[in-house]
Amino acid sequence: MTALAEPDILCEGLVRIFTAQGVEVQALQGLDLRVEHGELVALVGASGSGKSTLLGILAGLDTPTAGAARVAGHDLTTMRRRERIAYRRGSVGFIWQQTSRNLIGYLTAAENIALAQHVAGVVPRAERERRGTELLELLEIGELADRRPAELSGGQQQRVALAVALSNGPRVLLADEPTGELDEATSAQVLEAMETVGREHGLTTLVVTHDPAVAEHVDRTIRIRDGRTSTEVLRRTHTDAEGARVRVAEEFAVLDRAGRMQLPAEFQTALGLRDRVRLTLEPDRIEVRSGQPHGAPPADATDAPGVSGEEETR
Repeated sequence: MTALAEPDILCEGLVRIFTAQGVEVQALQGLDLRVEHGELVALVGASGSGKSTLLGILAGLDTPTAGAARVAGHDLTTMRRRERIAYRRGSVGFIWQQTSRNLIGYLTAAENIALAQHVAGVVPRAERERRGTELLELLEIGELADRRPAELSGGQQQRVALAVALSNGPRVLLADEPTGELDEATSAQVLEAMETVGREHGLTTLVVTHDPAVAEHVDRTIRIRDGRTSTEVLRRTHTDAEGARVRVAEEFAVLDRAGRMQLPAEFQTALGLRDRVRLTLEPDRIEVRSGQPHGAPPADATDAPGVSGEEETR
């Protein structure tokens, strides 16, 4: 039997603790994450949920306190300084939300790409100009090669930033709110550009976002809550009985290696679940019921049609 290929992003039990003024803050609390080669995944979560901390670790800008993290074949927990520099220059590309952090204002689009290639030294000098031109053409901005960032729209700047991030041929692209400063139509264009280069280059892409519209453009959305992955939404497109293309989304709770699972807050509220719950193992499911004493109404619960006080996890 052939061993399964290692995913391009793999985190197991990832922990990150920060200490400020003698107070410990646990930003990641045993997070598990798996992103396969070629996937385009959105990572969402409330402010403070840990998503930016995770992205910093995956980018090689920070190190975890405990747990395991591997990206593009690199063990992020044991990397020495020289390997970390090589990793950031050639294995991962990164896009910030602020275009001023992605591009140097006095350089043209082509010069920004050339500078990234020169600093990294990953691409042979004879191939650099050709690769830069191909990236700009693939992103449909080839005619903008001689323009500086101030002469470009927000969407054009982010596509140039994408070309810069990919100029050294990374296996993994990490994007932190890449459409945060763009309108909905321009955001869609940037996401389509990311999908295009992903297909053409076999790229694995992880996008951190708070924008629901961004999440709708990907086939898999992972939600982080309290420093752990809590739910995943998987999307697929199929043809219905009338021949129309239909987009279907299903949400799943994530079960970690310790058997822990986070019930969505709306489920807990609807069924009055708090403090403790009753678990019953059935042949094909686990039933989760309120742990309140029999005959006592759940706190803040109201009688609503269709709410039975029971939730099934299938």
